[in-house]
Amino acid sequence: MRSQLKKLLLIYPFIYPFIFLANAQDYQVSLLTCDPGDQLYSAFGHSAIRVVDRVNNQDLVFNYGTFDFNTPFFYVKFTQRTLDYMLSVSTYERFLYEYNYFNRGVREQELDLNPEQARQLVQFLQINYLPENKFYRYDFFYDNCATRIRDVFESILGKNLDWNEEVNPQQKTFRNLIDEYVYPLPWADFGIDLALGAVIDVNAKEREKQFLPDYMEAAFGRAIIVGDGPNRPLVKSNHIVLEFPEKKTSMDLFNPHFVWWIFAIGVMILTLIGFKKKRIFKGFDIAFFTVFGLLGLLIVLLWFFTFHSQTKYNWNILWAFPGHLVLAFALFKDSMKPWVRKYLLFALIMANLALVFWIFGWQSFHPSIVPLLLVIILRTNFLYYNWEKFRSLYKE
Repeated sequence: MRSQLKKLLLIYPFIYPFIFLANAQDYQVSLLTCDPGDQLYSAFGHSAIRVVDRVNNQDLVFNYGTFDFNTPFFYVKFTQRTLDYMLSVSTYERFLYEYNYFNRGVREQELDLNPEQARQLVQFLQINYLPENKFYRYDFFYDNCATRIRDVFESILGKNLDWNEEVNPQQKTFRNLIDEYVYPLPWADFGIDLALGAVIDVNAKEREKQFLPDYMEAAFGRAIIVGDGPNRPLVKSNHIVLEFPEKKTSMDLFNPHFVWWIFAIGVMILTLIGFKKKRIFKGFDIAFFTVFGLLGLLIVLLWFFTFHSQTKYNWNILWAFPGHLVLAFALFKDSMKPWVRKYLLFALIMANLALVFWIFGWQSFHPSIVPLLLVIILRTNFLYYNWEKFRSLYKE
C-alpha cells in the first residue's frame, strides 16, 4: 500500500490535469493574453489557455512558456537555442497571482467552441502534457508560447477555423514588430539589433505576426468558426481580468543614441588633438578595436555556432569584425607592420559597406550605430593617411 501511494505521489504532477478533467462534460475554454513586463524576457507579453470544468468546479491554465532553470548548462543551452521549453499546468488563481504581483494586466477571450471541439481540445492538452510530449525546442518567432496555442486550435478546428485576415494589412517586418515592444528598453533594443541578422528584415505574414501575444489576441478576435452550423465568431466574449494604470515610459540620457554620439564627438576631438600634436593615441585604438573585435566574434558565434535561425546573415559583421582583434594586437607592438596599413583600408571599406547595406535595405541596423561607423571611418582614415608621417613616432 505504501509503495503504491509513493508511486502515486511521484506521478501526481503529471496526472493532475487528467484527474480533474477525466469526468468533466462541460468545459469553457479561454485565451488569456498578458501585458508586457519591465524585463526583456517579459517585454513581449504572454499567452496561455484557460480551461474551466464547470461540472467539477475546477479551473486550470495551460502554459507553453515555461522552462526549467535547473537544466544543466542552462545559459549555454539558452544561447545556442538547445534549451527546451515545456507545457506546464497551474491553477487559474496561482497564474493570476504572479501577474497581479508584477502589475501586469490580463485579458480573457472566452471561446465559442461546441462541446465536441472543447472535449478534443482538452484531450489534446492532456496528451501534450505527458512527460514524453511536454517539452519542445523554443523558437522566438516560429515556435513559442503564442504560436503553440495557435497551432493547437488549428489542429483541433482544422478547416472550421477561418482567421478572417485583413484584406490590406499593414506591412511590418519581424524587426519592426520587435521594435514596438523593446522601445522602452533602449539597450535591449540595441543588443537585439546587434545580434539578429538580415533574415528578420522581411515582412511578416498575418499568421506569422501571431508570435506576439497581442497580435494573436487580435487574430482570435477576428477569427470565425465555419462549417459548424451558422458561422460564428471564435470569441464569444471579452473580459478584463487584471488592469493597471498605464506605465509612463521616458527615455533617460543613458541610452545608445546619446551615449554613442557623445563618444563619437569625444573621438573627433581626440583625433583633432592627435593630428595637431602628431600623436596617434594608440592606447585608444587598441581598446576600441579590441571591443569591436569581440563584438564581431560574438556575431560569428551566433551566426555559425548556434541553432538560432534569426542570427544568420548578420551584416553588423561589416563594422564589428573579428579581425579587429588582430589589428588591436598589431597596434600593441612597438612598430607597425606593412600589412596593418592594408588592413586599415579594408576596415574602412567594410564600414562604408555597412552603410551601403543599410541604404539599400539589405539589413536594418540600429540607428545608434551611425556614430560608431563614423568613429571607425575617422580612425581608420586617420591612421591610414598618416601612416608614413606617424610611423616613426609610433613608439609613444
